[in-house]
Amino acid sequence: MSYYVYILSSQSKGKLITYTGYTKNLSKRIMLHNLGKGAKFTRGRFWKLIFKKKFINKKNALKFEYKVKNNRSLKMKLINE
Repeated sequence: MSYYVYILSSQSKGKLITYTGYTKNLSKRIMLHNLGKGAKFTRGRFWKLIFKKKFINKKNALKFEYKVKNNRSLKMKLINE
């Protein structure tokens, strides 16, 4: 089974807001975020996918998600690609 690490973006008061997460079903997860049933932070906004990376197992996906969340320069590089 494959897993995805993804970055979503949204506009709020003229600023770009991003959210990073992981999932098994990317399209379903984005739909849930946009329906207000995702993480509490993502509720009430319209989200658009700006980055995704596929992994063959959950362990590697979680490692990469942690790395992205804790390395601002890496996250900015991924967003700007």
